[in-house]
Amino acid sequence: MTDTPVPDTDEHFMRLALSQARHAWDLGEVPVGAVVVKDGVVIAVGYNQPIGRHDPTAHAEIMALRAAAEKLGNYRLPGCELYVTLEPCVMCSGAMLHARLSRVVFGAADPKTGACGSVVNLFAQPALNHQSAIVGGVLADECGAFLRAFFVERRRTQAEARKLAAVHQP
Repeated sequence: MTDTPVPDTDEHFMRLALSQARHAWDLGEVPVGAVVVKDGVVIAVGYNQPIGRHDPTAHAEIMALRAAAEKLGNYRLPGCELYVTLEPCVMCSGAMLHARLSRVVFGAADPKTGACGSVVNLFAQPALNHQSAIVGGVLADECGAFLRAFFVERRRTQAEARKLAAVHQP
């Protein structure tokens, strides 16, 4: 991660990733969004869909990588950057490294499964044949607040459902 000032473009693309996260929220999925950018242009987007798709690999990053690879006609994505609202997990980080992304930019850190330094740093493994630059903390407060609001709402809804079920018990 870096302590250098965040370019406006990073914030711009992270806001686009946040808008993708809203799609996940609307579907009841954990609200994580991602965008893939090449030469300053968004070429693909994605948001979390593992529940609805019954697919444990349908994370926002994977969905965006799949769309970018399809658009470019190549599983390798050199010169591409991926913006994601939450620090990637090991699965997504591995896919990013295989795709040969030039840079990965994330918003909120993930102290439970983050693979860019929170739990492990897959990108810092010198034995791997490709390294992607990592920038963390772009709009971290906004990204983290968005996730927290989702889980507050989810817990409230679940508590209301439990109360309603208890009222209707004989």
